[in-house]
Amino acid sequence: MALYVNMGINIFERKLNSGNSEGTDSVFVVAEIGKNFIQTERERPHEEYIDNAKRLIDAAKEAGVDAVKFQTHEVEDEQADVDCFYPHFGGMDRFRWVSKNTDIASLKFWIEVKKHAELKGVVFFSTPMSRKAAIKLESIGVPFWKIGSGDIEDYVLLDYVSSTGKPIVISTGMVSKNELDAVVGFLKSKNVSFSILYCVSKYPCPKDKFNLSSIEYLRNKYPDVTIGFSNHNYEDSELDLAAIKLGARIIEKHFSFDRNMWGSDHRVSVTPEEMKNLVELIKKRKYASVDVEPYYGNIEAEFDGANNEFRSYFKKTLVAGRDIKEGETINKEMVYAMRPASYLKGLSSNYFISVLGKRAAKHIKKFTPLNDALFK
Repeated sequence: MALYVNMGINIFERKLNSGNSEGTDSVFVVAEIGKNFIQTERERPHEEYIDNAKRLIDAAKEAGVDAVKFQTHEVEDEQADVDCFYPHFGGMDRFRWVSKNTDIASLKFWIEVKKHAELKGVVFFSTPMSRKAAIKLESIGVPFWKIGSGDIEDYVLLDYVSSTGKPIVISTGMVSKNELDAVVGFLKSKNVSFSILYCVSKYPCPKDKFNLSSIEYLRNKYPDVTIGFSNHNYEDSELDLAAIKLGARIIEKHFSFDRNMWGSDHRVSVTPEEMKNLVELIKKRKYASVDVEPYYGNIEAEFDGANNEFRSYFKKTLVAGRDIKEGETINKEMVYAMRPASYLKGLSSNYFISVLGKRAAKHIKKFTPLNDALFK
């Protein structure tokens, strides 16, 4: 396990530290399989989900990517059981969906999928959607972390993953510039290596909604941080090439066999043939001649994430992770960060550090949203 972790980190850091070398050596390409191993609404045998994941890994390897990324869920500390309409999920009951995903992708699933990626020579990692999901992934030895746009201010999760000392990749799809700056300050205080992906959390995202000058902004603002691009547009590779020309060193794209498959992420994914074409264009350094002007935008503009329509659904609230007795001192293990913040109405997850050490003013039941009135 330790050998694989070190191998994954070494590949990641070698790519990002290789300067202006030829081919794809200076660009780390990620096929985001995410949850696309789920391809039908109807329940299927667990072995079929594992087989789907393995076939997607095989196709990603054939396309020439450096890494495959999944999503890992644990409903216990991620999603509250509330009646909530999720527009990104077409109104689907997200609690039910996260529960289903938690059951499908058990520890056995991740062990088998990671082993398959390792055998194929492609780096495996996953986005933990909560602290418990991260603990599960840490137990199998992931080489580094990806924190999704909706969880970038989940300081319960950030605190845990930073404690592992492994590199962290964060996305900007649901934060303002000031919110990102606070996260960067937190990660720097933890002395961990991290990278930032410019992202617009629209699914799919039209080309005219991108402001690729944000990549330049991020490079100027954080000169010692590797900047990349997480792209939910599948139309062609021009956006990715423009991002690379502007300095992106990581390219992440959703990956599926077919955009018509069931599930929200298939429809924003590139196919194996399209991913292979992108990798070939990068190898041939076609980004050098691409016109960035149509996508450059305004470098002074606020991130789209500051006003993203999905923010209130994906942001998290601090809740009690167990029953807390009156007078007990709050510690890390007592607190979960759960969504949706818009329904739970407690303290935002970015208040996590500030509640530690406080004492409970009364008995607090598990899953109660935390607020200042509960502390003394």
